[in-house]
Amino acid sequence: TATFSRRMRIRLESGGDVDARIKGKRNKPVCGDRVDAEPIPGEGDWLITRILERRNALTRPNRRGEAEVLAANVDCLCAVAACTPKPDWFVIDRYLGAAALMGIDAIIVINKIDLTVASPSLQAEIDASRRDYQRIGYPVIPCSAETGDGIKALSDALSASTAIFVGQSGVGKSSLINRLLGEETQRIGELSDKRREGRHTTVNSVMLDLPGGGAVIDSPGVRDYAPAIDAEADVDAGFVEIAAAAEGCRFANCQHMAEPGCAVKAAVEAGSISERRYESYRRLVILTSQLRERRSP
Repeated sequence: TATFSRRMRIRLESGGDVDARIKGKRNKPVCGDRVDAEPIPGEGDWLITRILERRNALTRPNRRGEAEVLAANVDCLCAVAACTPKPDWFVIDRYLGAAALMGIDAIIVINKIDLTVASPSLQAEIDASRRDYQRIGYPVIPCSAETGDGIKALSDALSASTAIFVGQSGVGKSSLINRLLGEETQRIGELSDKRREGRHTTVNSVMLDLPGGGAVIDSPGVRDYAPAIDAEADVDAGFVEIAAAAEGCRFANCQHMAEPGCAVKAAVEAGSISERRYESYRRLVILTSQLRERRSP
C-alpha cells in the first residue's frame, strides 16, 4: 500500500498494515501488488518473498528503454489536468493510451476550475479538449479541490474501484485526494515561482481507502510521461478512435504516417479525429521507435 525505495507498507490478508522489506534484488513490488510475505523472527517488519501475477501494470520506459512498473492491479486511471500549470494534453493522451493498453477505465479530471474564470482563452482551450475527449467516450469531471465543486461526482465515479491519480506536478492530485478523504492526509505543495511548474510533493506512491468505497493510489507528479510499448504497431491500441478508424485502412500493417489508403489520415482531414490527438499518436510512434532502437543490443 506504500513504497519507500526498498521498504514497503503492506496490508495483511488478516487485516492491518505492517512495514516490510524485500527479499532479493530482483523483487520490485509496487503499489497494488499482491505479494507473499512472512514475519521476520524477532522483528516487527515482514519480508516480501514473492510478487504474485499481476492483472495489469502501469509502466514507463527507463533510461535503457526497458519497462519500469509504476503500479499494478488497478481498475481505473484518473488523468488530472488543471489551468495551472498549463495543461499538457500530450501527457494526458499518453496516460489515456496507457489505460487503454492496460484494458482499464480512464477518467479525465480537470482541477482548479475556480481559477479558469480569470483566463477566457485558457477556458476555451480546456473546453475544446473536453469536447474532444467526450466525443471519443472518455468521461471528463471538472472539479476544484479548493471549493469542493465536482468532488461528489469524482467520488461516485471511484466508489467501486482501485484508481490511480496521475498527471503533471502541481495539478493538485494530492489536494483532490485530501478532499475525497475529508482530511489532510497527503502533503501538498505550491507551484515554483520561476517556471510555474509543480514541485514534487509526493515522493513515493501510496494507496488510500476512500470513505465512499474503493481506493486511490497517489503517484508522484511528472513533467513528461510515456507508456512502455514494445512496438510501433501497438501504439494505435492506446488511441481508441485511431484504432477504430484503422479498420478501414488499405493495409493491415498501416502505421497511419505516410501510407496510401490510410483511413486514419482521411478521418483527421475530415475532422472526425482531432488533429491534436493524431499528433499525440504520431509523436508516440516516433518515441516508441527510438526506445526500441535503444533496447537493441
